[in-house]
Amino acid sequence: MKTPKRLEPLIEEGLIDSVICQLMSGKEAMIYLVSCGDAVRCAKVYKESNKRNFQQRANYTEGRKVKNSRRARAIEKGSRYGRIASEEAWQSTEIDMLCRLGIAGVRVPKFYSFFSGVLLMELITDSEGNVAPRLSDLILTPKQARTYHKTLIDQIVKMLCAGIVHGDLSQYNVLVSNQGPVIIDLPQAVNAADNHQARLMIKRDIDNLTAYFGRFAPELAQSDYAAEIWSFYQRGKLPQAQLTGNVKQQDKPVNVSNILQIIDTVIKKEAAWQRHKQTKWGNPLSQC
Repeated sequence: MKTPKRLEPLIEEGLIDSVICQLMSGKEAMIYLVSCGDAVRCAKVYKESNKRNFQQRANYTEGRKVKNSRRARAIEKGSRYGRIASEEAWQSTEIDMLCRLGIAGVRVPKFYSFFSGVLLMELITDSEGNVAPRLSDLILTPKQARTYHKTLIDQIVKMLCAGIVHGDLSQYNVLVSNQGPVIIDLPQAVNAADNHQARLMIKRDIDNLTAYFGRFAPELAQSDYAAEIWSFYQRGKLPQAQLTGNVKQQDKPVNVSNILQIIDTVIKKEAAWQRHKQTKWGNPLSQC
């Protein structure tokens, strides 16, 4: 195929040899298959900000630190330079996440290079060497659904132990390789400790997967791993914790009479204290 203009600099630099075909076009980027010597890899070309369709981006950038103070001020002001810097920071987040998560043992594509707004990374393949399908494209047996669900819950825990929440995880950004699920699309990933929305995001991620796998293994729909995982995370008990998918609920009814009795006691004590003050010091207003 004709080389897309955005990929020409990579050919000029010798990072890729040729473009094989366009693999897909998503809300954030277009993916191409490219040849690099004897290898076939993925080239992710990020779309310009005005052509993307990622909602509520500000929620994901909360807590992200920009080391260069000038760039940070420009991003905050929203100047032209700031918008360019913001785009670069958004893209570099995915690179950082791929590297950090790869080191942490999370199954993500291997990062090779980043040049001129294009991310070059590993091509994920299935057992026959073809491009791996997305999870959403598969019809699963109940056993497969349970296996993949457990694998992804384990991966989410590993991510959280590395301080990261995907933030947009669903069956649409998980590839199924010959070795199982691989998590993709990470420019919106957040630092769990620095983003106030992290708890809601990880719940949404897990709920998305649970709803999907629940179609094939209905018992999974009754699980609540999100609350359990976050509880262990807050108490510093990941990853050793044994997950069950069940969170004990407080079913004991509220003792209304006991609460009213406590309130009445507090009111009586306050009234007694006010009488004591008036007896000992009199009414201050009468002395004005």
